[in-house]
Amino acid sequence: MSDVPWRIDAHHHVWDLSVRDQEWITGDALAPIRRDFSLADLLPEARAAGVAATVLVQTVTVADETPELLAIAAADSDLVAGVVGWTDLTRPDVADALAELCQLPGRQYLVGIRHQVQGESDPQWLLRPDVRRGLAAVGSAGLAYDLVVLPHQLPACVKAAQEHPELTFVLDHLGKPPIASGAIEPWAAAVRSLAALPNTVCKLSGLVTEADAKTWTVDDLRPYADTVLDAFGPDRLMFGSDWPVCTLAATYAEVIDVARQLTDSLSDSERAALFAGTATRVYRL
Repeated sequence: MSDVPWRIDAHHHVWDLSVRDQEWITGDALAPIRRDFSLADLLPEARAAGVAATVLVQTVTVADETPELLAIAAADSDLVAGVVGWTDLTRPDVADALAELCQLPGRQYLVGIRHQVQGESDPQWLLRPDVRRGLAAVGSAGLAYDLVVLPHQLPACVKAAQEHPELTFVLDHLGKPPIASGAIEPWAAAVRSLAALPNTVCKLSGLVTEADAKTWTVDDLRPYADTVLDAFGPDRLMFGSDWPVCTLAATYAEVIDVARQLTDSLSDSERAALFAGTATRVYRL
């Protein structure tokens, strides 16, 4: 099986702790990534792995971060092709807030919005009236909406996608299946329900950090990758490294290699879709 000539990494982060703390990086397990990570750190690894372009994704629910990410993209457009930012979907003037983002320097790189729904205690958070209004505004702005959720929140994702057929929902990290435990249901059933909706896509990302960080094998990951490959198909899947979070369990090169192994049954055209075409289409890169 030949490899795709170029790749898009549809999910990575950067942060500078002198600019803003990353309050979620706590405890011994996350200590290795409690430092600064920049595009200069990523660039040589991305180029060595044949990555031609990336999508830079928000990490904190702070309004100032998105303008900063757009400025980073504008200053280094040789690597970053798109930014998934954040805005408060619950604010009454969310449409105005999105319009303001779309006027900022680097605005051409804004391709989506994300909120850390995984941190919300209400499993129905996406279905709140104020959030519904916010999701509608994201769709009206011509942006995608990234879903970072836990398995028990997937049913609400299904309902939200049903209610907003004009909005493309991008499931990050397969919905964080419990790989370390080996359990696959009810996560798999919920993912299939989401994939049944045409306005949904999924990122093949975040697998190694949902597994046991020290002992994982490709065979541990394969049932989960196979589930989304079957449910979404390669034309609705996109590769993401989740760098630098992935470095808790694997190097950047290893994450690329794992993705290749997990998609070894695909044809050249299917692999090209998963590693580049889907992200290009969905995020309009």
